[in-house]
Amino acid sequence: MMRAIALIDGEHYPPVVRFALDGLRSEYEVLAAVFIGGTEKVDFEKGGDLYGLPVVFADSPEAGLREAIRRYEPDVAIDLSDEPVVSSADRFKLAGVALSGGIEYRGADFSFKPPVSRHTTRTPTLGLIGTGKRVGKTAISGYVARELTASGRDICVLAMGRGGPAEPELIYGEKIRLTTEDLLELARKGVHASSDNYEDAVMSRVTTVGCRRCGGGMAGETFFSNVVEGAQLADTLGKELIFLEGSGAAIPPVHADANILVVGAGRGVTYVRDYFGPYRLGLADLVVIATAEDALVSPYEVVGILKAIEDISPGMRSIATTFRPKPIESVEGARVFFATTAPPEVLPNLVAHLESVHGCEVVGFSPHLSNRTLLRQDMRAAEGRYDLLLTELKAAAIDVVAAVGEETGVRTVLCDNVPIPVDQSINLSSEVLRVAELAIDRGLQRNGSGDDGRE
Repeated sequence: MMRAIALIDGEHYPPVVRFALDGLRSEYEVLAAVFIGGTEKVDFEKGGDLYGLPVVFADSPEAGLREAIRRYEPDVAIDLSDEPVVSSADRFKLAGVALSGGIEYRGADFSFKPPVSRHTTRTPTLGLIGTGKRVGKTAISGYVARELTASGRDICVLAMGRGGPAEPELIYGEKIRLTTEDLLELARKGVHASSDNYEDAVMSRVTTVGCRRCGGGMAGETFFSNVVEGAQLADTLGKELIFLEGSGAAIPPVHADANILVVGAGRGVTYVRDYFGPYRLGLADLVVIATAEDALVSPYEVVGILKAIEDISPGMRSIATTFRPKPIESVEGARVFFATTAPPEVLPNLVAHLESVHGCEVVGFSPHLSNRTLLRQDMRAAEGRYDLLLTELKAAAIDVVAAVGEETGVRTVLCDNVPIPVDQSINLSSEVLRVAELAIDRGLQRNGSGDDGRE
């Protein structure tokens, strides 16, 4: 029988609450209740045992729930409260607390379960998770992989995506340099050649294991994936660290010893403050705010996001960044058509950077790399004016951009995105190395102090 705590309020008459608690006892071992507010139908000054079980009181419903989880170690929190004591927004906060405590949160017509770490590797793990899609997670992943490799860490990237392979795919990116032609050949075979594991292998030159997933819940659970099988493969490679790359808002179903959370600045403060933002913050050891670009979000709004992070997770290390394109081959002197998933508002900044830093002339561009119809329209509009195609390795990069280049005899160069701290006094590399060290230390501890657990 599952162990339960109940959330109750004073807007329900105590005998009615006892009636509901008795009903729960047919399915649960009810350990205690958390009183979360309301005064209309309860008088505590009269004393007496109003509810027939221990009751936790605290300064806020969230604090009470945390204390009850700590004290009673339940499997589930069952919400017997209602409006006006709790709103839907309040319930998301309570759900985040419950899920952070590793328990289910249930109500009359809803249920939230914490994402399950279905597998724990012997190798230490560092996770990279996001608040959604198109927040710059893969670019941050590539940066982290490069920084860890440059520091001497022997790592493997375990990536999952909506277009990943049917069986976990191992690529020794440090040994094999995948070319655009290689990726085109994969695309012709029906492979999504712009999937994250290919981007990681090409941009970061590290070992990658590519996996697939379908469906994603609000708290990060996936419906179906082969990530556990991928983790089992990665665990055989003898690496110092497995770097787990999430997909969209989905979290890999593998235990992470530490996490980096990527927040899209353009999505606003609600993705941090509301829904399951606080829950994801509770998983993080470092927050990177991506695309904190003046064209997308004001400095005032970025400060608001930073403040929300500090309010929810005091002391959390947070870094606001922008991205700048970096071709992986020289494009100097070329007339370039540039394809990106970046919002149209930031394109002038990206174009100016390419021209001033990398010495090319951008004669055409498209922010529609993830919309094949609009992308083709933009490419046709610039036809005949460019002698080089430059594209991020995402979405339609291979099956449209590189395919057009092959048909027309125009070279395609792939482009990385490099995160740059808005506050130049902050060293992003140092923060990444700090969290990686934290992950390795925690991983070694769970395998036995000072020992990686290998024979």
